Amino acid sequence: MAEQNYIDKDSVDSRSGFCPKTKIFHSLRPEVPLPPLTASISVTQFAFSLLHSFPPSPTSPALIDAITRRRISFSEFVLSTKTLSSSLHHSHRLNKGDVVFILSPNSVDIPILCFSLFSLGVIVSTGNPASSKSEILHQIQLSKPVIAFATSDSAHKIPNIKTIIIDSPEFDSLMESSSHDTREFEGVKVYQSDTAAILYSSGTTGRVKGVMLTHRNFTSVVAAGHAVRTVRKTPAVSFCAVPYFHAYGLSYFTRALAMGETVVSMRRFAMKTMLTAIQDFRITHMALAPPIVVAMVKDREVVDGYDLSSLEVVGCGGAPLRKSVVELFRQRFPNVILGQAYGLTESTARVFGTVGPEEGQVIGATGKLMPNCQAKIVDPDTGISLPPGSSGELWLRGPTIMKGYVGDEEATAATLDSEGWLRTGDLCYIDNEGFLFFVDRIKELIKYKGYQVAPAELEHLLQSHPDIAEASVIPYPNEEAGQVPVAFVVRQHGRRINESQIKDFIAQQVAPYKRIRRVIFVDSLPKNAPGKVLRKELIKLALSSANSKL
Repeated sequence: MAEQNYIDKDSVDSRSGFCPKTKIFHSLRPEVPLPPLTASISVTQFAFSLLHSFPPSPTSPALIDAITRRRISFSEFVLSTKTLSSSLHHSHRLNKGDVVFILSPNSVDIPILCFSLFSLGVIVSTGNPASSKSEILHQIQLSKPVIAFATSDSAHKIPNIKTIIIDSPEFDSLMESSSHDTREFEGVKVYQSDTAAILYSSGTTGRVKGVMLTHRNFTSVVAAGHAVRTVRKTPAVSFCAVPYFHAYGLSYFTRALAMGETVVSMRRFAMKTMLTAIQDFRITHMALAPPIVVAMVKDREVVDGYDLSSLEVVGCGGAPLRKSVVELFRQRFPNVILGQAYGLTESTARVFGTVGPEEGQVIGATGKLMPNCQAKIVDPDTGISLPPGSSGELWLRGPTIMKGYVGDEEATAATLDSEGWLRTGDLCYIDNEGFLFFVDRIKELIKYKGYQVAPAELEHLLQSHPDIAEASVIPYPNEEAGQVPVAFVVRQHGRRINESQIKDFIAQQVAPYKRIRRVIFVDSLPKNAPGKVLRKELIKLALSSANSKL
């Protein structure tokens, strides 16, 4: 898909980035130079070139395991990447264009493995170890890997493919001194347009699809992160609590390592382990899913007793944080910037984001356009592009946008148009200052007697009640109205709020057509790895309920 770089700067509003001639929002951040699309340079080569230009101390840790305390220095990281790359090519005959499936929780080995595969032009495809065998089979059928890497406790889920166990002597030996040349494999030319990864869409609203991301996509993420970085006296220490098998986690560690940051990870998330890691490793930056941020502010006892003074920035993506959580976070951590971001697997994660303390002050916003990116707000019914302040479907274009869905031309054509615009399916608006505000998924809007009700609006209201820990709202079929709002609610521990109290609480704050018609109490809400609530699972639960008639 051709990149669109021309901007009529005289027509672009200096505050919002909106061009009234084209109806396009442009990033107001400085444009970031990228290698030519035809350039033979992998994301690994690009990242290593930045490390060479801005070298961290060779003994500075690149990777730390928060649980085992294992450390890998930058010199060891680079050498292990090159050695593993050589071993995989010569011993396992991995070649450019082959697909490798990785099924593993976060570990210090995964970045080394991914950087090695990228350097060979081998396509990385990552799965969630918590997925069922049938879900993993579907992903493997989409990506068609020639070999898999898995941990010893997840390998049994991989069907009929040669599998190398990551936590085994065999894998360790591949990263040890090799009889082969450890220089980058010179026989391979990896181009910016080549596919680097096949990741899987979250499936929160439909069937799972394989998203093809290119070396250009990841290079753009790294370059943009490098461009907006702040000058520091000491290297940043980043903690990545989001899964590496997701676009958010994969792009996060790729960018961080390219910038010479130390990346701390742990196999399975545990709040106490994370807090201990912040204290012991003097972590400065964190990438968190919304439920973790909520847990940090909901219960003060959770964080009391830990020295968190090193924290500078907490980045949150996957789902918007409600206003009450943001305000409480600021009260509890006044010296920490809480940054939010908007992105999709199809956009290689972050496209909008907050940079610096001032942008982080805008409650409810998920930031401004990142460098080199463009956006449109389009009326879903008329297809007309809309000005600032108007709600419509968010369309995105830029060098981070996916190549398409693997083996699914129909889905690709429905999502990407001929000019390279990605239809996100999200109802959003961009204000006069260029900040993005998420309203809801268009397909999840509740159609009540011709009115449209945004579940997210009702969820924010529900979660503002002190007796409610979590809530999600779904559309439920109704003969008279078409659909009505139904709420799934998790009570705060020890609270006894009932259905009528919740209905009254909402009715006092919304128009009659937005009122909640039923409340279902549950112990927890189903979520995917990035922390998004799986509304489709709640819809199934409501429809299968024996007493579900409204």
